[in-house]
Amino acid sequence: MYDEEEKLNLDDSQWEDIHVVTGALKMFFRELPEPLFPYSFFERFVEAIKKQDNNTRIEAVKSLVQKLPPPNRDTMKVLFGHLTKIVAKASKNLMSTQSLGIVFGPTLLRAENETGNMAIHMVYQNQIAELMLSEYSKIFSSEED
Repeated sequence: MYDEEEKLNLDDSQWEDIHVVTGALKMFFRELPEPLFPYSFFERFVEAIKKQDNNTRIEAVKSLVQKLPPPNRDTMKVLFGHLTKIVAKASKNLMSTQSLGIVFGPTLLRAENETGNMAIHMVYQNQIAELMLSEYSKIFSSEED
């Protein structure tokens, strides 16, 4: 409906099932010509998540986020801000940081050419998404904050 520029009425009963809304959101990000985390940043984010020291890891990811094109960075801030609200209600919705990392990591961050071990990539994709959620306030804080 969105692709055909039809007006969406989110109060319509078809949107009551949260899985429909979540599926549409994931499909939107999956079908972008380039992932939210651009292909050219994939290896840099993987290298950042491999850092042993947690503070170094957070700073490396924050630095990369700040280098992203503004539309990607701004969308990322809104999306992960929303997902942190979902994590805050994990006791009711059963969507933990880890669960959301598994659901959204591979959708938002992937290699342009899936060569090598996809299982290893998936581990890093999940870990990066989890870090973005668990350290949201640090990663998206600015110097002025």
